[in-house]
Amino acid sequence: MSAAPRHLSRFAAAALALLGTASAGVLPDDRADLLIHSYKGGGIEIEGPSVLVRKKFGDHVSVAYNYYEDQITGHVDTYSGASVDVTSGASTYKEERKQHSLSVDLLQGKTTWSTGYIDSNEPDYKSKTAFATVSEDMFGDLTTVSFGVVRGWDKVYDKTTFKGDADRRNWQLGLSQILSRNLLLGLNFETSESEGFLNNPYRLVRFLSNDPTLARGYGTQPEAYPHTRTGNAGSAQLKYHLPGRGALDSSYRYFSDTWGIRAHTVQLGVAQPIFHNWLLDGHLRFYRQTHANFYSDLFPYADAQNFMARDRELATFKSLTIGAGASWQLPHPRFLQKNSVNVRLDRLRINYQDYRDLRFTTVGAGNEPLFTLDATVFQVFYSAWY
Repeated sequence: MSAAPRHLSRFAAAALALLGTASAGVLPDDRADLLIHSYKGGGIEIEGPSVLVRKKFGDHVSVAYNYYEDQITGHVDTYSGASVDVTSGASTYKEERKQHSLSVDLLQGKTTWSTGYIDSNEPDYKSKTAFATVSEDMFGDLTTVSFGVVRGWDKVYDKTTFKGDADRRNWQLGLSQILSRNLLLGLNFETSESEGFLNNPYRLVRFLSNDPTLARGYGTQPEAYPHTRTGNAGSAQLKYHLPGRGALDSSYRYFSDTWGIRAHTVQLGVAQPIFHNWLLDGHLRFYRQTHANFYSDLFPYADAQNFMARDRELATFKSLTIGAGASWQLPHPRFLQKNSVNVRLDRLRINYQDYRDLRFTTVGAGNEPLFTLDATVFQVFYSAWY
């Protein structure tokens, strides 16, 4: 069930997360984290652990190792199963992904150099990623400038048959500026390039057909994607310190690519300590995108154009995420500086505007209701500083 767009999002998320492992002028604290996560939605369940250990060596070097694993279970029936993506031709499946990453941060004066490597393996997708970034404080530590590069090499399989390679490159430029005692501004720009086998080896597109042997009025054929994709994104963040050690943050991000997708993301969040050792937070995220220029839920006939896709991640849709979390500082033994338990719960809804639910078999092709995805994401993790 692995899809190139899904892994593209993972690649981008990894780039953003890992390039921000260290702030300029300050090495991260020694700590260990154990995370348990769960995702349920759209006929798919994902769950598994993640372990992160970070250790400083002297005053200039910090090393981090992360192990991530998830079990992916899906329920797909060719025509009437639990998954809406019935044209994939798949059946009930279960697969496992394991990921290892190692990163090193080097502090020299007001400059922090970071580099690392990620290795991710699934039965039908192998991914290797290298990254490097440099950050520097300037103007009395009021301004931080950062630049990062990410490079990825993926191999895509159809079960056990090799389908093709996908190469990915990402460049990021960031600026963080303290505007006042309570206000922080962040500006970021990134550009990404992908080349090679970029589509899902399982997914099919559908097209109208008068063939009497096709009971539902349409036929199917494999997807055909362009071999290159270039995207650009710009974002701005504002963080405001509230009385009582609380914080407000807001952000906006715009994305566009050569496939014709245009996307807007707006996010608002608030965090507020309560009592002596509790921290509560909540956030609201709205996302909207247009469809790719070679996407269609139902093409007029077979081979209607050179490139054809029916991936719901390339469709027109809007999504809303509402989340809340809590952190509790625990009493700690003498060999720890502090430790905490953190719990997060997110509820996600995606409303598709041109992707239809094929589980409704009593209506003609193209008349099925539009698909809506509801998902729940739950995380609990323990952190210890030593």
